[in-house]
Amino acid sequence: MKLTPIAALFAAGVLAATSSMAADDAAKKQYQADKNRIEAEYKSDAERCKSLAGNAKDVCQAEAKGKQKIAKADAYASYRGTDAARKDAAIARADADYSVAREKCDDLAGNPKDVCVKEAKAMQTKAKADAKANAKVSEVRKDASENTREANFEVAKQRCDALAGDAKTRCIDEAKARFGKS
Repeated sequence: MKLTPIAALFAAGVLAATSSMAADDAAKKQYQADKNRIEAEYKSDAERCKSLAGNAKDVCQAEAKGKQKIAKADAYASYRGTDAARKDAAIARADADYSVAREKCDDLAGNPKDVCVKEAKAMQTKAKADAKANAKVSEVRKDASENTREANFEVAKQRCDALAGDAKTRCIDEAKARFGKS
């Protein structure tokens, strides 16, 4: 059976859409499995903390909650695959680290405790700033890449203008394919 060009394009589109839906479904299932695993690990970690007392118990609970928060954010970032999700995961890590550090400061008293809390807050602030800066750098790199690809496409088109007829058409089609133009 020979397909017409239109039928072939339609079949390719259906195949691509089906593949995309299957990949999305698999990613969603993996994300749900990761969330379930994270909850089970958190329950286990929280249970371990029950045997402790005083500030050691508070630190243990903060570590368990922090580990859970980081794991959830990382799983979501992996599932979504966006710069914003990765930035949110880095911020979650900074917040979790701060919570644990702050609990550890409770073992101290007076000025050493104040210094400990200030250091923990400074580390959190730096980590959040780094996460935001990394997100901006990623965005700028993406823009620069798009601009470079567009400029290279324009150069290739200009080179094609020296040709005529089918050669020019083939040249432009090749340039479109190479630089992701439709």
